[in-house]
Amino acid sequence: MTTTPAPARLRAVTREVAPGDDLDALIGACSAQGFAWLHHDVRIVATGVAARVTADDIADTLAAIDVDDPLGLPGTGALAVGALPFDPARAGELVIPARVHGEAGGRAWVTEIGPAADDAPGAHDSPARFTVAATRSREEWEAIVARAIVAIEHGELEKVVLAREVVVEADQAFDVRDILARLVHQQPGCFVYASDGLVGASPELLVRRTGNVVESRPVAGTAVAEGDESLRRLAASVKDTHEHRFVVDGILDALAPVCATLHAGDPEVAVFGPIAHLATPVRGELRGELAGPDLPDALDLARRLHPTPAVGGTPRQAALDAIRELEGFDRGRYAGPVGWVDARGDGEWAIALRGAELDGTRARLVAGAGIVAGSDPAAEWAETQAKLEPMLRALVRP
Repeated sequence: MTTTPAPARLRAVTREVAPGDDLDALIGACSAQGFAWLHHDVRIVATGVAARVTADDIADTLAAIDVDDPLGLPGTGALAVGALPFDPARAGELVIPARVHGEAGGRAWVTEIGPAADDAPGAHDSPARFTVAATRSREEWEAIVARAIVAIEHGELEKVVLAREVVVEADQAFDVRDILARLVHQQPGCFVYASDGLVGASPELLVRRTGNVVESRPVAGTAVAEGDESLRRLAASVKDTHEHRFVVDGILDALAPVCATLHAGDPEVAVFGPIAHLATPVRGELRGELAGPDLPDALDLARRLHPTPAVGGTPRQAALDAIRELEGFDRGRYAGPVGWVDARGDGEWAIALRGAELDGTRARLVAGAGIVAGSDPAAEWAETQAKLEPMLRALVRP
């Protein structure tokens, strides 16, 4: 992929505005091809395109932008946003938006980069009729899981995440704003995101960088949240705890070379709407001697971590080879990093889970399950059903 030529010189101008209380109005500013990041205290909606840039060139491009930013907060000034492919061999592309509306810590701002885009949303009709179909039958998918279990038993790998597709067809084009609004209300605690037709609500913080502080919150191990007893079973599950440990260890191993201190807390059961996961907070400080090009920004850290064992497996290469052999489709941006990075290197990246690729009247959903020793194909199918349900509920309305 090549970088789309940017103007000879870009200028980012940030101005503080009065904070708004109307989340629906903020969501309404997002277009079908825009970007949204809605999570607790941080809300970013970006529209228009000042430049499209390969992920490899983002840091240099942001550094070259003239910035007028009196706030100097994470997310103000020059910013790049987007979602990257799952396949780490594909660098992917991010957008430097023409206009950003951001809110965090009780303050709000608007940043304009280059000429403002006329991206005003228009009226639309909501879909009313839907068809939902899996691209593979349950029997076919469970047979693939069984093959992976045999490979694990033979010592070829320890864990692999296998995913499956579901396609929804509607009688009217899907509107990203409607879906964002539903996800914000239906999926508390998740990172609600939209990026160029990809929309979803992820439970998993891949990485956050604020100054020299690095945070991650890997999740793995899943149960339907059906009361306290289901949560206790998840916390005590040997299979889920085993799967979760792979992910935490993978995060620590990837961050250790760039961190002076690094600590993982105790696993906890985190509930995201109808689904519960095991989650572990990870926090570290970047090494003090790292500076200039050696100091990793939030995007560098996200690419260092991706794909974690939560969405790929372990060992990494063996798991990726198994995914390519067994799944039978291109994941696209499913399970890739989605988020933002600013010119200071601060930013937040989640894993693009619980989402859909929108294409007019068609929506493509993907959900996966972590396969380890002791996995049961029928139980893994049920796990993918549980993970698909939140996005189906946001798309399919009676």
